[in-house]
Amino acid sequence: MVADFLRHLSDERQLSHNTVKAYAKDLEDLRNFLDQYLGRAGWSWADPDVDRLALRSFLGWCGRRGLSKRTAARKLAAVRSFFRFLHREGRAPTNPGSAVRAPKLDKRLPGHLSVGDVREVFDFAEGEAARNTLAGTRTLLILELAYGSGFRLSELHGLDVGAVDGGTGQARVLGKGRKERIVPVTAAAVRALDRYALRRAEVTDRTIGPLLVNARGGRLSRRSIQASVRRCFDAAAGAGGLSAHALRHTFATHLLEAGADLLAVKELLGHVSLSTTQIYTHTTKERLLRVYREAHPRSGS
Repeated sequence: MVADFLRHLSDERQLSHNTVKAYAKDLEDLRNFLDQYLGRAGWSWADPDVDRLALRSFLGWCGRRGLSKRTAARKLAAVRSFFRFLHREGRAPTNPGSAVRAPKLDKRLPGHLSVGDVREVFDFAEGEAARNTLAGTRTLLILELAYGSGFRLSELHGLDVGAVDGGTGQARVLGKGRKERIVPVTAAAVRALDRYALRRAEVTDRTIGPLLVNARGGRLSRRSIQASVRRCFDAAAGAGGLSAHALRHTFATHLLEAGADLLAVKELLGHVSLSTTQIYTHTTKERLLRVYREAHPRSGS
């Protein structure tokens, strides 16, 4: 049953390989828990004892293992999706997960850089690119696309030659669920692409295949992309400890702070739900409140 569900996720819903792996791990954890909880062999996913109480106990088990509420909530979402699939296929009488309340999550604002931090990060990257090496010009291009267009790390990793069209100032991106979207790219990103293309041609003459390549001409790994960005982050005090994904958060935050429409930012980010984009409004509201308290003569009265 689990194998059929995972094939459904991969083939029909076209979720990424890493997402399918995460679902598989969550369901394996549930299976291990139920082996202990039910205390008997031969149980099935349609067993009446695999009910709401069992799934609530699974969340408690996650907590006792030291997993965060966010991780437990993600596992519950996977379980709900699995039982919804079984119920729809007629393999389970109900979806017991639908009756289980997810853990209440604390609002967590995404880490992002200030305008000053961004300037310091790019100053460092420009200096590296000025050496005219493959690594230096590649890192600058990564930063320009992640901050200038809001690319996810996985989207940067999956970019192929031709995805970024300097003539139109647009890029074709394959996002989550293999959904394609068109996003604008900055003039600075186009310039960075032109500089990088010359160095890329020195390690591979292929006009197809991955855009971001390593010294052997193969696709640059996600880990290498992260390492390149973090090296630049070390140049800015406020960027310490942040991941490459912070550039995407910064892209969204700075757009909203400048007055961009929330729906437009949603489309640029490739979010399915507006509620996902709305978390960035908390960041901008906090900034406005801080500015008010610092600037208004009676704000402290």
